Amino acid sequence: MSDSRVLPVVQAEVLPLPGRFSGLRSGNLPVLPIAILGILILTAIFANVLAPSDPEVGTLTDRFKPPAWVEGGSRAHLLGTDHVGRDVLSRLIFGARVSIVVGFLAVIVAGAIGTTLGILSGYLGGWVDQVIMRLTDTWLALPALTFAIFLAAVVGPSVMNIVIILSAVYWTRYARVIRGEVLSLRERDFVRLAVVAGCSKWTIMRRHILPNVLNSSIVLATLMLGVVIVTEASLSFLGVGVPPPKPAWGLMLADGKKGLMAGYWWLTVLPGLCIVLMVLSANLLGDWLRVKLDPQLRQL
Repeated sequence: MSDSRVLPVVQAEVLPLPGRFSGLRSGNLPVLPIAILGILILTAIFANVLAPSDPEVGTLTDRFKPPAWVEGGSRAHLLGTDHVGRDVLSRLIFGARVSIVVGFLAVIVAGAIGTTLGILSGYLGGWVDQVIMRLTDTWLALPALTFAIFLAAVVGPSVMNIVIILSAVYWTRYARVIRGEVLSLRERDFVRLAVVAGCSKWTIMRRHILPNVLNSSIVLATLMLGVVIVTEASLSFLGVGVPPPKPAWGLMLADGKKGLMAGYWWLTVLPGLCIVLMVLSANLLGDWLRVKLDPQLRQL
């Protein structure tokens, strides 16, 4: 008889949780950041169709052609060419694919690892919490970019290796934040009632803890997207990221820096502008999600 009275209370505490996501359907949408990210994602998906030429092959006779609106430019190369005659527009389009793939995959993998370890650490406590948090503290003590450069030098440059490296570097951000929330959640009444009802620790973490921290993981992932993209561009710029001749915005900056003082500004300004737009849009979207998914910021 006591079990029949407890179980409905446990469910009643968990069911209202999805209401925290209702902020996504109300309020003013950040139209500009969503539009920019949407255009970049579509560009990455349809890069093979949109690119006017092969981004990895150029003609030496077309070296350093300026954009079409500058004197000496050509409509055949709307945004000019680089030092080996490759079309800049085509490289920017395919560079969007690299940034989107690396950014989203690294954020998802790091989020999954960090969220899982954060829940285990916060709910189980004891030696599990000590081991995970000491490992997290050690990871956080290392400079992110320096650590990423070291890992990239060890495993070698490639797109998938960069995804693995960035996931290994940034999972700690999720683990620390999620653990703090779980420490508070495990003292809530609905978790205690689930324990009384005989739910296993695995069931409690999966059905009662995870849905309550999922919104924080989503917001953190959105905010981390810009950080990951900047780190990927930095690795490519330093020569330990995406290997040439594959098009990547950071690699384009590295190739164009020598020609900047010679007046070939489009080789650095255009990929730099693409990085700024993507990072700024991701951060603005993350700030909006943080406000909409946080009941205190919504004054509920």
